[in-house]
Amino acid sequence: MKKLLCLLFWVVSTSAFAQGIKMPAPSPGQSSKQDFSLSSVEVKYSRPLIKGRKIFGDVVPFGKLWRTGANSPTTVTFNEDVKIAGQPLKAGTYQLLSVPSQFSWEIIFNKGTNGVFNYKPEEDVLKVKLAATTLSQSIESFSIHFANVTANKMEMVISWEKVAVSIPIETEIDAKITASIDKAMAADTRPYFESASYYFETGKDLKKALEWAIKAVEANASAYWIWHLQAKIQAKLGDKVGAKASAEKSMALAKEGKNEDYVTLNLKLIQSL
Repeated sequence: MKKLLCLLFWVVSTSAFAQGIKMPAPSPGQSSKQDFSLSSVEVKYSRPLIKGRKIFGDVVPFGKLWRTGANSPTTVTFNEDVKIAGQPLKAGTYQLLSVPSQFSWEIIFNKGTNGVFNYKPEEDVLKVKLAATTLSQSIESFSIHFANVTANKMEMVISWEKVAVSIPIETEIDAKITASIDKAMAADTRPYFESASYYFETGKDLKKALEWAIKAVEANASAYWIWHLQAKIQAKLGDKVGAKASAEKSMALAKEGKNEDYVTLNLKLIQSL
């Protein structure tokens, strides 16, 4: 009886002691949010370490379903409809699963929430097969990050050990922005500068872009950045005389505003004519 009481005391005291200790997680959690297109994409996952082990083909077997991380399911949230490697995927939160092999991975977006051990194939929403790239240097901590981010395209890159897989993500924004411009132009306060900028940057109707830039200048004649936009549009339309005059006006206003960046931009524009 005495031994039993001593054992009970040891278990209770050890448990109480352990509860007071905070230890670092062996596979710490990571959350990464990337502004993209007109919204954002967020990935949440755990980051296991190599710790001297052979990972792919051993710890992570080839040809078998993997949680693509550790601990809780890895999830990706798309806040607008996208295309993954050219295939459509609706906005929403998905668990990211994968089947690695030596030269390619099958990437799975699954609407389930119970992880790899309760995987249900009928909950798969999208599957794509992507090439696996060999890295020159080893990545100790499992990583998922965003790369090559543009207005409507980027990559979500999975990397660990000496392997990387890039998942192409794309979305359609032109129709959405054009529709919002049309709606805004019907209102009393019209975003002439923003609309002209978008039309210029995307190579849409340049004559319309110039019309809006001129109206923006009329509304704010001291704005050197608007004059500079007008000069760029005129240059692209082949109006070198008009472009030079607008650039010189922008440069003079930029000097008054002590903005050397725009002075330089206008000098380069004039030299390019």
